[in-house]
Amino acid sequence: MQKMPQWADVVLIPLISLLLAALLSALVILAIGENPWAALKLMVDGSMGSTYAWGYTLYYATNFIFTGLAVAIAIHARLFNIGGEGQAMLGGLGVALIALYIPWPHWTLALLGGAVGAALFGAAWALIPAWLQAKRGSHIVITTIMFNFIAAALLNYLLIGALKPSGSMEPATGRFPEATHLPTFQDMFSTAETALFRGAPVNVSFFVALIACVAVWALIWRTRLGYEIRAFGQSESAAKYAGISPTRIIVVTMLISGGLAGMMAINNVMGEAERLVLNAVEGAGFIGIAVALMGRSHPFGVLLAALLFGFLYQGGAELALWTSIPRELIVVIQALVILFTGALDNMVRMPLEAMFLRLRPAPKPARKTEPAE
Repeated sequence: MQKMPQWADVVLIPLISLLLAALLSALVILAIGENPWAALKLMVDGSMGSTYAWGYTLYYATNFIFTGLAVAIAIHARLFNIGGEGQAMLGGLGVALIALYIPWPHWTLALLGGAVGAALFGAAWALIPAWLQAKRGSHIVITTIMFNFIAAALLNYLLIGALKPSGSMEPATGRFPEATHLPTFQDMFSTAETALFRGAPVNVSFFVALIACVAVWALIWRTRLGYEIRAFGQSESAAKYAGISPTRIIVVTMLISGGLAGMMAINNVMGEAERLVLNAVEGAGFIGIAVALMGRSHPFGVLLAALLFGFLYQGGAELALWTSIPRELIVVIQALVILFTGALDNMVRMPLEAMFLRLRPAPKPARKTEPAE
């Protein structure tokens, strides 16, 4: 029996957690002598006040959708993939190789090729931790976080060596060919009279992220594989009794998870930078954990949480630019949101469950039946 309605779990708990994080953030801003209300208005204007602001908010949200979906699908199998950072790095490597060494006649074909390359490289980077978990019992958290550091070292080695153009001093690949450049929202929605999203990096990969949300929803709740993933996540012993192979589910789930994290590279590498650079991921793999937790591992929830964190990233950048609030304090505000929506979830959940149990009407006593004469 559920202790509280489903809508309370999906909507009320994240909302209260957000309000608590906002209240504590306001107190922190007040403590350094700034006006919290003015800071909030500046964040809203800086992240949603113009098409330029929306362009950056949606750009960040696109990254977080991919990494959030990657974590979410793993959570359904009760796997905690915190290797999205490294998988996204390797996805960038896949995009770079596809874009640099295969001639593409048009960006549409390059986008398809880049998405496949990014997904394959991200999935390959998730395969070894998955196999170690399935076959050797190595904990997925330990192996995936170690692979983040290995991915960073590998990328650094390649970008100062084999992939760096001759004569260049920067640890980056050469610029991708013109045919692989993805159209931005400015290209897609501006007219001769009105320039929209001027200079913003949001691009067509945002729509790929939306398609990924629908695809993950269909996979989890409308396919046999999705049922097996959820069954394994609920009870491994019951899933084994039903004939579901734990090894297969762990490996397949992590391959899908790694592929989704890798596909982030079509946004930040192929769409925005148009080359592969160091630190291109910028922590989006770890933000994906908070996005998945806040979105309750549901693709629609992940979408909403990604938009929220896109707002926090872009609004925080504007706040640091136009006020005396230091950039480090913006990170603290983001951390508070992650803390309340993730680690401190039970602090909100348990009182609400107790409240709903008290409000639930008592069951009616069973009617006594008269014995037949």
